[in-house]
Amino acid sequence: MKILIVGGGGREHAIAASVARSQKADKIYCAPGNAGIAQIAECVPIGPMEFDKIVSFAREKEIDLTIVAMDDPLVGGLVDELEAAGLRAFGPRKNAAVLEGSKAFSKELMKKYHIPTADYATFDSAEEALAYLESADFPIVLKADGLALGKGVLICQNLQEAKEGVRTIMLDKQFGNAGNRLVIEEFLTGREVSVLSFVDGKTIRPMTSAQDHKRAGDGDTGLNTGGMGTFSPSPFYTKEVDEFCKKHIYQATVDAMAAENREFKGIIFFGLMLTEKGPRVLEYNVRFGDPEAQVVLPRMKNDIIEVMEACMDGRLDTIDLQFEDNAAVCVVLASEGYPVKYEKGYVIKGLEKFEGQDSYFCFHAGTKQTSEGIVTNGGRVLGVTAKGKDLKEARKNAYTAAGWVFFDHKYMRHDIGKAIDEA
Repeated sequence: MKILIVGGGGREHAIAASVARSQKADKIYCAPGNAGIAQIAECVPIGPMEFDKIVSFAREKEIDLTIVAMDDPLVGGLVDELEAAGLRAFGPRKNAAVLEGSKAFSKELMKKYHIPTADYATFDSAEEALAYLESADFPIVLKADGLALGKGVLICQNLQEAKEGVRTIMLDKQFGNAGNRLVIEEFLTGREVSVLSFVDGKTIRPMTSAQDHKRAGDGDTGLNTGGMGTFSPSPFYTKEVDEFCKKHIYQATVDAMAAENREFKGIIFFGLMLTEKGPRVLEYNVRFGDPEAQVVLPRMKNDIIEVMEACMDGRLDTIDLQFEDNAAVCVVLASEGYPVKYEKGYVIKGLEKFEGQDSYFCFHAGTKQTSEGIVTNGGRVLGVTAKGKDLKEARKNAYTAAGWVFFDHKYMRHDIGKAIDEA
């Protein structure tokens, strides 16, 4: 099969690496890809939102399957465009991708179908939001309604912070049109867990659990980022939690989307908070998480193309999804100053140490090939993932491997997976 992957970050590199292991993949393309993906796929200079060019390329190359890996093209309807052209595509259609595209939609869906989540209110005007905050309990959470690269969430400790947050999102438009609507949400406490799942419209197959670290600094300090590291599985995701989620959250979400005539085929990412009152949904994503994919996919035993085809064909119930009985930890190597201001173009050294390894991976996020070699080309540069027999060994291995790589102004957190020690 000829496979096209749409995207160019660490998630797409992890997907490409899984596709490369498939017996069904003969040729892999990636649009636009990055320097790491280019080592296992042919990268083409087409942006993920250039739908016409993607469709034309897929037709010209007779692509058998296009994997739409990013949120923007999914929410924008790229799968619909590809299908309209008679092409096979993995990912939800536009009317289902709204599950991530609008936080207000997802909250209303959960409320209507009694899927456990935080209490909330939705606002179309800053004035109404500010008035609501006057009698709110703190801390409180502000969420831009639309897509904001995982950064449109503000946790506000008091009224002053919340008012500033409303201005930032709705008036200053720091997250663009994503802030046209605002969701104000109850602040939940507990352990956060991420669970990715394959969905075929009616059947859902959850993958192994993971836990992300969003804050830029050690000790969960600093600004929210796209993710500074992750580990899998989560020791806090117990059998009891899994059973509750399967009954009250996972299947309930798939059934709710079907009932709304928004059949969901693709990936649903469940962001969960394990509260004292039980698991609650923090957010939905409609694609593999990043960097969650970088610890989940290396542990998956199944042929990823076979699973994706089962999702598209409505026969996921025939798939026995299996994961290795081990653990993985990913440490993100970023450019100093991320997520605010950072410099690019620094040569990366040490990448050759990952060649031929089967328990160590270096997934490229923001890199570019130049005449000087591979250089930094983004805020998050690399995701260094390592396996181990358990989480503690995987964490030790990941930090050892992170030390193999050097570039100017390299930055990373030093406490990824530290919660493991508290489990």
